[in-house]
Amino acid sequence: MRVSTTQIYNIANLGIGQAQAAITKTQEQIATGKRVLTPADDPVAAATILQLNLELARTEQYKKNIDVAENSLNLEETNLQSIVGLVHRMREQAVYAGNTAVMTASNYDALAAEVETRIQELLNLQNTRNASGQYIFAGYQSNTKPFVGDGGGNFNYLGDEGQLRLQASASVSVAVSDSGKKAFVDIPSGHNTFNTSASAANKSNPPAIITVGQVFDQAEFDKLYPDDMVVTFTKTASATNYTVTQKSNGKQLLVNQPYVAGVDIEVAGARFKILGNPHPGEAAIAADLNFGAVGAFDFSLTPTNISISVGGKTETLLLDQNVTNATDLAAAFNSVVGAPNSNADKLANLGLTVDATGFHSASGQNININSGTLNTDTALGFATQGAGTTSVNLPFAFTAAHDFSVSPLTFQLEVNGKVESITFNQNITNATDLANAFNDPANAAQLARLGLTVTDQGIISNSNAKVTIKGGNAFLDDVTGLKTQGLGTSSTRGLLIQPGDSFFIESTDKQGLLTTLSRFADVMRNVQDTPESKAELAKLVAKTLTNLENTITNLVAVQGEVGARANTLESAKDLNMDITLSSKTVLASLESVDVSEASIQLSMQTLILNASHQSFAKVSQLTLFSYL
Repeated sequence: MRVSTTQIYNIANLGIGQAQAAITKTQEQIATGKRVLTPADDPVAAATILQLNLELARTEQYKKNIDVAENSLNLEETNLQSIVGLVHRMREQAVYAGNTAVMTASNYDALAAEVETRIQELLNLQNTRNASGQYIFAGYQSNTKPFVGDGGGNFNYLGDEGQLRLQASASVSVAVSDSGKKAFVDIPSGHNTFNTSASAANKSNPPAIITVGQVFDQAEFDKLYPDDMVVTFTKTASATNYTVTQKSNGKQLLVNQPYVAGVDIEVAGARFKILGNPHPGEAAIAADLNFGAVGAFDFSLTPTNISISVGGKTETLLLDQNVTNATDLAAAFNSVVGAPNSNADKLANLGLTVDATGFHSASGQNININSGTLNTDTALGFATQGAGTTSVNLPFAFTAAHDFSVSPLTFQLEVNGKVESITFNQNITNATDLANAFNDPANAAQLARLGLTVTDQGIISNSNAKVTIKGGNAFLDDVTGLKTQGLGTSSTRGLLIQPGDSFFIESTDKQGLLTTLSRFADVMRNVQDTPESKAELAKLVAKTLTNLENTITNLVAVQGEVGARANTLESAKDLNMDITLSSKTVLASLESVDVSEASIQLSMQTLILNASHQSFAKVSQLTLFSYL
């Protein structure tokens, strides 16, 4: 068989190349110490090696997590230990404060100064940050300062109840923080107590403040517990008042009390102060429904019932007296016969008063007289039958006619910021025509959207909201008797009170550490050298001692949890070390090269390569002439 020179060279090149590649691979295995350089070297082993390397990477991350977690828990434990030490110091001071027989007001003032200093120290500890600048007692809100004072002895917790966690192993997740609410706020109190706060909707600027307060009559407060109270500020013509109501049922505990900043408010066994200038809101403007031309009628011969409705309440009153004038009519409505279900009692329930001019609703709610008879129409001087008559919020005073069909007019009505356009295109010659023009089908939808009713007496706001008529002209001024041009005229009757700032007294069976110390300091600041004052102080000292004991118990429990987590981290660390060792052992068995075997293999491959070179050298020199 003939073999061409080209074939000889190709075969030699292939063999020498394969031998050289084998040597290169073996040299790389010896250099790296790895048997499997590519998945093609051992596909099964390569898959296992990949899994083992991922496991080692995860375990390394767990190690880093454990280091971070240990640092966090160590920082928390250090802070808790400092806080426990301060609480023990405050307990000693509370015991000392109990010596009311020898302590004077000046002694207590000095003691209060130390307590106030310790409160600031505790506040700083509870607002501790870690090396990353995160607050360790803020829950998930680690970038928010958790405890903030309001200047009245209250300390608001702005964090949440979350716990930051880190993964310590494949199956172990460890909490590395504690909520400040759990550690320092939700501490069982030795007695029913309360927390105070201002409504977020308050408008005073600078904000008025409610003090932390205290229970001065435990028996009275226990009657209220677990209900809450609300302090609402209101405005009258002469002063700013406040009313305290029971939250669950609206029962008024204190009504329209004149407000004096910084003076104690005592209600249901609780005592607190409000500081600053609370926003008073807007005073109510009374609703009036005046009598018309009073006609004489002897109701003693024909007793007649008539219904009065105010703010969703309806009462039926009995007229059974001889009425000859407005004074008689007022006396009939104010009759006390049949108490406690007399006419006078029913008027009081509706919040109405009646005099010779008519009916008056101090709350500003509209008054409706209905379900009467022709006789009551005569006596009161206005319609009482059927739906009757309702007091108006913006009364008309028709003065001159105008034909709007010749020159139509569009103007505006406004209620609570909502504006609707009304169009007049009728000939208006009297108050009845005026009411009909407002109630024209073209305007009915607009009135309904504003919650308005229009009669020949004026405009009625069904919600007692302020009504404004504007954008009119001189002719509209004439037919309504109101100034309607430009900004127009707003209702001046029957406006409900607009409450001012409000404050909350919320019952609780828990009391935070800072609140306990604030109350302790406050009572010592205000103690007087009298038996009564010191007796009250002694009661507060006893409560303070109980609550500080509960605080220590709570903090020790948190410390125990921190210690348990540290132990869990230690166990996870040992587990991860075992996993790392095991994984590296298996990895080495799969991946590492046997250097002795590889060296022998390299020598053999080198020998083969040298032989290939020599064989090629001899074969390449052969010619036909060598055999002739």
